[in-house]
Amino acid sequence: MFVARSGTKRHDALPGIVRRQAAVGESIQIVEYTLSEGAVVPWHCHPNEQVGMVVSGRMIMRIGSESRTVGPGDGYVIPPGTEHSAEALEDSLVIDVFSPPRDDYRDR
Repeated sequence: MFVARSGTKRHDALPGIVRRQAAVGESIQIVEYTLSEGAVVPWHCHPNEQVGMVVSGRMIMRIGSESRTVGPGDGYVIPPGTEHSAEALEDSLVIDVFSPPRDDYRDR
């Protein structure tokens, strides 16, 4: 199966944050986020393991008690059930992978 970006739905996830499901399989999901400078992903957690990489821009990532500024090429791992948040220091593009897929993110 192939997925064309032009065929994906745009979701305004939060103010200044757009989410697109890039692809989803039985046990894994890839999601693209574009964040405007100043956009905030508030503290939250979910039962899915999450790994991600910053493609462009810079963000402050907070995972549990750790906080780091991440930029192009930097990655992160968020274990299931771990509180985390992010703040875009500039316009940013991020790719996240979830396992298992997040049901609340599936395009229907």
